[in-house]
Amino acid sequence: QVHLVESGGGAVPAGGSLTLSCEASGYADSIYCMAWFRQAPGKGREGVATIDGDGTTTYADSVKGRFTISQDFTLSRNNANNTMRLQMNNLKPEDTAMYYCAAATIFCSVVGVFPLQGTDFKYWGQGTQVTVSS
Repeated sequence: QVHLVESGGGAVPAGGSLTLSCEASGYADSIYCMAWFRQAPGKGREGVATIDGDGTTTYADSVKGRFTISQDFTLSRNNANNTMRLQMNNLKPEDTAMYYCAAATIFCSVVGVFPLQGTDFKYWGQGTQVTVSS
């Protein structure tokens, strides 16, 4: 079982920055793709960014040029105790949402392009709240 724990959320003014972290622990299936999702009140879950084992990244159009996803580990069989981050710059009020870390047992190339399907991701964290004021 893979456990994902997010941290780093908070309240910032528009134009501010935050860095979210996702601590992954435990041994389980092979994890080949990690992602950040977000869900604003009254809206559906939205994929924000993905990163795969070789560091290849993808982003939703709404965050390109402002968000950067990174990892301190290599996605491989039985990976554990590693960290993924989401650096968020020039935040906007529409970025306000609960942000979730997610892990998939399939490659990001199989997950496909945005909009991401949350059902492709087997493991989820509990979320961290980001609030951006205008």
